[in-house]
Parts: sequence; C-alpha cells; structure tokens
Amino acid sequence: MIVSTDPRLAIRNFIIETFAFGEESALASDDASLLASGVLDSTDILELIVFIEESFQLEISDEEVVRDNFDSVDALTRLVIRKQIPG
Repeated sequence: MIVSTDPRLAIRNFIIETFAFGEESALASDDASLLASGVLDSTDILELIVFIEESFQLEISDEEVVRDNFDSVDALTRLVIRKQIPG
C-alpha cells in the first residue's frame, strides 16, 4: 500500500480500505465518530496504531491511546501532526 504524505488522506484511506472494506460511505465525514458509528472497535485501534507508527515514524504512548485522539479522522490527524512537530 502506498501511503500519502498527507496524514488526513493516509489515515482516511487506511480506515476505508482496512475497516470499512472499501466503502467510502462508511465515513460520513472526517469529524464523525469512528467508535460510535461502529467503523472501529478496540482491536481495530491496535491495528491503526501500528499503521500510524510505521507510516509516520512516530511512537504513540499508552497515555495517548484515548478516545479524544482516536474517535475521528480529524482527531487522528491532529495527533499525527502534533507528534510530528519537534520539541
């Protein structure tokens, strides 16, 4: 799989391909809850963490694995961008 350098696009595409079986309509919007809509469950989050860490060369700590960071494409994008900023 080729990963986009745009975090939002890469995360969105990964979720659609991996968890929504290619059904783009499963993601109503980038701010829609992935957990409440049933697109992701707790085991899917583990796979998503591996994808993000490998794709963006980041390490996600246990403390960062919270609903606020994983509930939407927007939240995941903010997490990646925040972690890419040095310091």
